[in-house]
Amino acid sequence: MKQEIEHYTNRAGGKGTMHIERLLTPKEMGSHVKMYARVTIDVNSSLGYHKHEDDTEVYYILEGHALYNDNGMERELKPGDVTYTPNGKSHGIKNIGNEPLVFMALILLK
Repeated sequence: MKQEIEHYTNRAGGKGTMHIERLLTPKEMGSHVKMYARVTIDVNSSLGYHKHEDDTEVYYILEGHALYNDNGMERELKPGDVTYTPNGKSHGIKNIGNEPLVFMALILLK
């Protein structure tokens, strides 16, 4: 079941505000899923570059445009794009559009 929306400022060293709407409770996710959520990053905001340890993460872009940093290689993302960050690798994402950036985030435990 949907949870309350969490609001973060300068998350992981990023800039501005982002919002995480967790879609399942820990009990519903079981032992292999750390997070399944709809994430919104405000205009001129970002989630800072960070490393994944003992988990992997997938983003599915729903709305907006982003600059995605995948282990130091940057690329633009648009609705319908998918990213994958394996265990031990790093990433960050920045809203470069004029509207909120919205994506699904799935974190699976190793």
